[in-house]
Amino acid sequence: MRQIKTVPIVSNLIYPPICGNCGKIDKNFLCSKCAIMLKKQLDIYINMQIKDKYFNSLICGFKYEGNIRKLILDYKFHEKSYLYITFANFLLKEKKIFENIKNYDKIIPVPISKKRQKERGYNQSLLIAKEIAKRMNLELLNNCLIKTKNIVEQSKLNKDEREKNIQGAYELKNKQFINDKKILLIDDIYTTGNTVNECSKILRKGNPKEIGILTIAKD
Repeated sequence: MRQIKTVPIVSNLIYPPICGNCGKIDKNFLCSKCAIMLKKQLDIYINMQIKDKYFNSLICGFKYEGNIRKLILDYKFHEKSYLYITFANFLLKEKKIFENIKNYDKIIPVPISKKRQKERGYNQSLLIAKEIAKRMNLELLNNCLIKTKNIVEQSKLNKDEREKNIQGAYELKNKQFINDKKILLIDDIYTTGNTVNECSKILRKGNPKEIGILTIAKD
């Protein structure tokens, strides 16, 4: 299957490249001062032997707090779509994360519903997945895992409600593309793990060799 190429979104054509944290003009979308600040907040979590989930491993770059929490909320809800470059740049500069990503064959973003896509204008996980796939020369699959229901936002529910809310929200198409492949599933935040676990459960129908999860932060 041909790799999907990254296409610049409208916001990147209108606005100049700026640091996602302070707004200073910077071609890397993260100035050196803010990079040092984020480096101090780095709290890499890597577990490559998960036994009680449908996925095998979990990689997270930060704790979901402080400036990272603010940046993610801005990214998702305040139309700062360009932050996908900031997040991707920072994650890929970390050797531990970079080396683990190299072990996968294909990247799949956690999908959002058509209604949510229309409201937000973009899928935040897809933008990051596209950038990482391009930079790592991995194949991006955006036509396998599909969200078929517009559910209540997981962030508004407690742990038990989240597990019930997410069930039956996804479908698998073109499963032949993931057969016997190592799949990296991309999301923005790992909280209870219900979303990525449900996605992984559906992906298992395509008989992948392995499923890993990569998120910006872990709550």
